[in-house]
Amino acid sequence: MSVYRRPETGQWRYDFWQGGQRFSGSLEAKSKKEAEAKELRIRSQAQIDQEEQRKTGKIVLTLDAAARRYWDEKGQHHTDDAKTFTDLERLVAHMGPNRRLDEITDDDVVQLVAWRRAQPAKGKKGKLVAPATVNRSTTEVLKKLFTRARVVWRYSFPNEPRWNEHMLKEPEARVRELKQDEEKKLEDAMRSDYAPWVRFTLLTGLRRAETVLRWSEVDRDAKVIVTMGKGDRKVTAPITPAVEAILASVEGQHEEFVFTYAAKRTSQRAGTIRGTRYPITYEGGKTEWQRLVKRAGVKDFRFHDLRHTTATRLLRETGNLMLVKEALNHRDVTTTARYAHVHKVEVAAALQKVAETHAHKTAPTTSPGDCPPIDPAKPSKTGT
Repeated sequence: MSVYRRPETGQWRYDFWQGGQRFSGSLEAKSKKEAEAKELRIRSQAQIDQEEQRKTGKIVLTLDAAARRYWDEKGQHHTDDAKTFTDLERLVAHMGPNRRLDEITDDDVVQLVAWRRAQPAKGKKGKLVAPATVNRSTTEVLKKLFTRARVVWRYSFPNEPRWNEHMLKEPEARVRELKQDEEKKLEDAMRSDYAPWVRFTLLTGLRRAETVLRWSEVDRDAKVIVTMGKGDRKVTAPITPAVEAILASVEGQHEEFVFTYAAKRTSQRAGTIRGTRYPITYEGGKTEWQRLVKRAGVKDFRFHDLRHTTATRLLRETGNLMLVKEALNHRDVTTTARYAHVHKVEVAAALQKVAETHAHKTAPTTSPGDCPPIDPAKPSKTGT
């Protein structure tokens, strides 16, 4: 029979062949009659799908199939590919591998977001997943599958969820600048093999993923670094004399990667040999940074705040917001505008200068000494 009930779980399932293809899965049903009715609808839909496939050559796109294809084409090439894999795996496990993309609705996304935001935050006892994490690890991941399927694979989704309606509100992006005493603490606590990487980040303002550099991305003749950044966009960074000095200090340490660390111990599990150089990876760099700020005693300072520090210092030095936009490889100056707070002192000084200049221009052209004093005893010519 194509409909049966598992004795150990009491769950109804279906399992049948149609058009040379096997269909199987679970059914949410309380009775055999209800299970058979649902299985009949699945058979009918399968027949429609197979007919459509014969006409168009396209298979029915399930969540699992979409996730696998996205991984093959995009995900495995991400700098933080492990996180991409985890996010896709979590999504498929929760919504079900056989879930069709064209059947996912706004209601499904609402339930998905509610489920994800109720989960405990990793490494933060008593706290739930932050809204930003829900957006990045869940809603945006599903959206990327839909976008890839629609734009590249040429599927259509008349009822595609309205993604903006499902994005949770996030706290306003903060700008945390590294103070001089904090910078000294970090330098004192920093491992010598990680120091060039951290200094390079502070000099260039590149994101952590963009600092996982290969020598092939470094053009020392043209004095520019070109790598892939956020949203698969090319980002550039000039090779200044200070940056060149860092590149020269790490040259020859690794054939492919620019920044490396020296393994402290031999580990079969990690596949490392003590003293051998290995590339600083996205996740490995994150782990060492967390250890560094803890050793240094610098509170509430993330690796990304190095980028904020570079931006604020550059804006304070130049007063040119557009220049900072180019340095950070922002698409829109509105993103860069978050750093405008550093202008408060400069703006006050400029306003005072304008006030003083204006007062000078509107002052009388003659001084009090140019006119004779008025004698109160002498009648005025205009008096009566």
